[in-house]
Amino acid sequence: MRTAPSRRALRPLVALTAASLLLAACSTADPEPAATDPAAGSGSDTFPVTLENTFGETTIEAEPTRVATVNWGNHDVPIALGIVPVGFAKASYGDDDADGVLPWTYEGLEALDATGDALPVLFDETAGIPFEAVNNTEPDVVLAAYSGLTEEDWTTLSQIAPTVSYPEAAWGTNWKDMALIDGRALGREAEAQELVDDVLAQVDAALAERPDVEGKTFAYTYLDPSDPSTIGVYTPLDARVQLVEDLGMTVAPSVVELAGDTDQFFVDLSAEQADALSDVDVLITYGDESTLAAMQADPLLSKIPAVARGSVAVVPDGAPLASATSGPTILSVPWALDAYLDLFQAAAENVG
Repeated sequence: MRTAPSRRALRPLVALTAASLLLAACSTADPEPAATDPAAGSGSDTFPVTLENTFGETTIEAEPTRVATVNWGNHDVPIALGIVPVGFAKASYGDDDADGVLPWTYEGLEALDATGDALPVLFDETAGIPFEAVNNTEPDVVLAAYSGLTEEDWTTLSQIAPTVSYPEAAWGTNWKDMALIDGRALGREAEAQELVDDVLAQVDAALAERPDVEGKTFAYTYLDPSDPSTIGVYTPLDARVQLVEDLGMTVAPSVVELAGDTDQFFVDLSAEQADALSDVDVLITYGDESTLAAMQADPLLSKIPAVARGSVAVVPDGAPLASATSGPTILSVPWALDAYLDLFQAAAENVG
C-alpha cells in the first residue's frame, strides 16, 4: 500500500527543513555575511540566464556576486566552483562535531579561506526557511535546485532575489543535475559539468575495485526500530536512490512497481508484505551494528531473501556518511565514495 511519506520517513532525508524533518538545528548569528569571491573563469557573458522550474521561470540578469542557498546541499555547488556563499542552511543530521557544517563542506570552505570568522551565515531552518535571515545576507541569487520548497516558499524567496527551485520533484534533483542547474545560475555550467565528469570518473575507478557491486538490484529502505510493522521504501524519484544507480546498481522491479506513478520520494510497505522484495539483491537501510541481526530475528522482515542471507548494507544513521549520501552533492559524493561502496561490496558478496 502506498502512502504519503511520514515524518518518520523524512528523518534520514533532510535534517534541515522543518516542514519535512525531525532533527533540529540550532541558530547561528553572524552579523557580517561572508562576501562571495568570484573565481577565475567567470561566466558573466552568459547572462541574462533564465531557468524553468516547477513554479515558473527564474531570470538572473547578471552574474551573481552574493550567493545564498537554502535547504540541503546547494551550497556545495558554489563552494566547489570557488565561490563562498553569503549564507546557507545549518546542518544537524550527520554533523558529528556540532558546528553546523558537514565535513566535506568544511573542507571546501577551508580551501577558500572561509572558516572561522569568515564562515558564511548559517540559516536555522528548524522552523522552516528563515526568510528574514536570508534577506539580511543581501543575496542576488538564492539556489535551491535540490530542495522541498513550496510555491509559497519560492514566491517569498523570489521577492528577496531570483530563486532557483527544483525542476520536477521535491527532493528529487540528483547530485549531477543540482550541480548543473545551480552552476548554470552562476554562469558556470561548463565548469560544473567538468566537476561532474571528474566525480563520475572517480566512481568508475572505485567500482573497478569492487566487482560485486555493479549490476545488483537494490531497495533503499528505512526501518523504525520502534515500529517494525512498516518498511519505508525510497522511490526512484529520490536523490539517494539515483546516487546508488550511479554507483552501478539497479532499482529492483518490485520497488518500481511499489512506487507506481507516485510523485513522492517515499512510500510505505507493510512488513506483512515483506516478501514482495524477493527480487532485491542488496537491501540498503539506516541503522547500526545491531540492525541486521534484529531484521533477521524478525518473523516478517526475515522473509526478505536479502535479509536472510545478510545482503544488507547498513548506513550508520546520524553519521556523516548517512548525511553525505542521503542528500548527495558534488562535494559529498567523492568524500563518501569509498566507504559507501565498501558497504555495498560487503553486502553484494553474500548474494551468491
